[in-house]
Amino acid sequence: MKRPSPTRFHPISERLAFGRNRRKVLSRVDLGEWKAAPSRPDPAALLLASERGRLLHLLRIKHERMAASPFGFFRGAAPLMAWDLAHRPRTGIQVQLCGDAHARNLGAFAAEDGHLVFDINDFDETTPGPFEWDLCRLAASFVLAAREAGDTDRSAKEAVRILARAYREGLRRFFPMPVLDLMRYEIRRHLEEGPIHEVLAKAERVTRESSLKKLTVPDRGKGRRFVHQPPLLTGVPPLQARQVLAALGRYRSSVSPARRLVLDAYRPVDVAFKIVGTGSVGTRDYAVLLFGASEEDPLFLQVKEALASCYAPYLRGVKVPPHHGERVAEGQHRMQTLSDPFLGWTTVAGRPYVVRQLADHKASLDPRLLRGSSLVEYALVVGEIFAKAHARTGDPAALLGYLGRSERLDDGLAGFATAYANQTAKDHASFVAEVRPRSRRPASAAKPGRKKAGSPP
Repeated sequence: MKRPSPTRFHPISERLAFGRNRRKVLSRVDLGEWKAAPSRPDPAALLLASERGRLLHLLRIKHERMAASPFGFFRGAAPLMAWDLAHRPRTGIQVQLCGDAHARNLGAFAAEDGHLVFDINDFDETTPGPFEWDLCRLAASFVLAAREAGDTDRSAKEAVRILARAYREGLRRFFPMPVLDLMRYEIRRHLEEGPIHEVLAKAERVTRESSLKKLTVPDRGKGRRFVHQPPLLTGVPPLQARQVLAALGRYRSSVSPARRLVLDAYRPVDVAFKIVGTGSVGTRDYAVLLFGASEEDPLFLQVKEALASCYAPYLRGVKVPPHHGERVAEGQHRMQTLSDPFLGWTTVAGRPYVVRQLADHKASLDPRLLRGSSLVEYALVVGEIFAKAHARTGDPAALLGYLGRSERLDDGLAGFATAYANQTAKDHASFVAEVRPRSRRPASAAKPGRKKAGSPP
């Protein structure tokens, strides 16, 4: 009979021993090995199958973004890596996974009191799962991002080692913390200069006023509406707009009473269809423009379709909310010290959605910075951020027991990152050869217009 893993209420010695014992299942050296499983499916076929249910006329954009580079492919290929990770031994040390952990999925945003935070900012694939899945995906992304920025593999591998060391040292710091202190802990070290300082400076300039100028235009004396920028931002038919706005009532009940008070002071005036990211392209994603006291007082909300996590088929018995919008919001609250105060969920025409602010001091890293000393500085912060997220949602003692004090994890993760980046380069070439020609065929869908864009929710 399998012995259950200890909880935080068990003696620390027992929890540390449990972590050390998991090395027998997946050693820190073996964690660094990568070899494709004999049963590995064709990458393009698996990815195309994972796109079922998405808006077909938008998939060309997704495929073009994935075809642009191996890192672009990697960003849209989380389902493929989920298959690869699931067909390896697992440590069995559970945490809340980001699920799509990569170097571009962190960024700046405003906390409830207005100060700027840098943290993980994409949770579409979040779910409880083995902690090493986040680390493996994150490490491989550093190599791919460095290559795209023109850096060497030698530099990238060193950055991955620093990432792993920062993760280990972060867990050693969080391990003895009282739970309340850990839940309040905000990472502010290494933010005064370097690449993250630039992200925060950029976020400082992304105000609601600047977003109003960028995202909206005057509407012939009728106030303001979203600018028409096909295919990235387009109008929606009246019925579709009404469905989205009706869903805001259900969304209201998913946020705190204090946030409801704020929402009640704003009135919605326009809805648009928006295309964002790489992996998310093809999902239904709406922007809602609301005004408060005046047209100088905007609030932008994003109502984004939430699909099942790509890890769900491989994690039997994991308890997650049946509503995927709630799953995403709950995972985000669990992993972040501070979250978007307007984070919630709703349902539109039977489909689950997550709701959050669209534009309020949000900014991400310029990928061209991910080279040299900037790559190393970034790895220091990112490693600690993931250590904090995993310590909050898992057992830091078990994690520390597995990691130990040596550099075996650092070396293993660096080896895996390079090997999987090479695999991704091969998969990218295969994807381009097989899928890109299909994407270049004439689309059957009509060209989007102000009131014809999108598709029913």
